[in-house]
Amino acid sequence: MRVVIQRVSCASVRVDEKLVARIGPGMLVLVAVSVWDSSEDVRWMAEKICGIRIFSDADGRMNLDIAQVGGQILLVSQF
Repeated sequence: MRVVIQRVSCASVRVDEKLVARIGPGMLVLVAVSVWDSSEDVRWMAEKICGIRIFSDADGRMNLDIAQVGGQILLVSQF
């Protein structure tokens, strides 16, 4: 499994010029899962993504997770 996480002010996905999904502030997550990844691997990664502290607190330190800032996640499967 491979995951790329990017903090974004907004993000969207288009397929054939049609808008499929859009978010405001949050995280864009590109995910590649293989046949060798178990459901436990996926669960562990989901918890890791939700718990990663990449958002700034009142002191400007990257110390808050997605839930603490009320952000959104756009998860895009990579084949």
